[in-house]
Amino acid sequence: MRLPSRVRSGEVFDVVIIGGGPAGLSAALYAARFSLRALLVTESIGGTLNDAGVVDDYIGIPDVFGSDLAKKFEAHVVKYRVPIVIDKVNKVENLGEYFEVHLQNSGSFRSRSVIVAVGSVRRKLGVPGEDRLRGRGVTYCAPCDAPMFKDRDVAIVGGGNAALQGALLTASYASKIYLIHRRDSFRAFPQYVDLVRSNPKIELVLNSVVAEIGGEERVEWVRVRNVVSGEERVLKVSGVIVEIGSEPPKEFLKSMGLKLDEYGYVTVYPGQKTNIEGVFAAGDCTGGPYKKKFDQIVTAAAEGAIAAYSAYEFIVSKRGVEHEQVW
Repeated sequence: MRLPSRVRSGEVFDVVIIGGGPAGLSAALYAARFSLRALLVTESIGGTLNDAGVVDDYIGIPDVFGSDLAKKFEAHVVKYRVPIVIDKVNKVENLGEYFEVHLQNSGSFRSRSVIVAVGSVRRKLGVPGEDRLRGRGVTYCAPCDAPMFKDRDVAIVGGGNAALQGALLTASYASKIYLIHRRDSFRAFPQYVDLVRSNPKIELVLNSVVAEIGGEERVEWVRVRNVVSGEERVLKVSGVIVEIGSEPPKEFLKSMGLKLDEYGYVTVYPGQKTNIEGVFAAGDCTGGPYKKKFDQIVTAAAEGAIAAYSAYEFIVSKRGVEHEQVW
């Protein structure tokens, strides 16, 4: 159970962390361990962890539901008595010496630094059955969940690099892959296209879209419609992996004055630094030429820790105090 926020509008912090997924929670933990006065603000605890179903790739904690792993992360932050405010951040103003963080319902707070860990949102198909069976065969991350589908038939939706890489990876576990794409050609790198076309486990279902996902307790089938002929057919599958991209909250990030890459992700430099002094970013909302884009729980948590350490170094340097390495 999280601590009551016990904070009042107008209070000053060393760091305000925006976002309550693995990156934000890790940043809060490490900020507290560096003796920074930290505040975590998030609309919900866990972020996309809550959509993950069973997580089996976070080292040391196998076979755990994403929502349960989020609770473990939260409990660790609570142990260090970091206040958590459940609210939406509307605006962050750079006042020079401080940042003013304006919340929708809880007033505003000042902070010497800010860690942005707002994540990104996976694009959904928006079809019947998708939300009901999310986490019960419907998933949005092939590298995360491919091992769940060992010796089963699976549908993968998408036509970019992530979808084709996901199909190749999942084919090493599954019996059969239906790769469903709305066009007759792929946007992925040619080498991925060649590998997919030559893989005997992968059947291409082109010019097609998913119209419905069905099943009682878990995914049992998908109804697919050909966008050219209008013909429909039902594929019996045990899972649907949706790989049609994700989006960070671009408008919010732009409003902060952060430099974004061509896809709208925050450009981060070594140490999770951004183009704004005193602002750091971590997790799925980050990108740019200095980052290998690999959106996993373990990488988000690591980036959150690094961002907290960079915030610590920044604050100490502003105080003009010599400090020793923490680890």
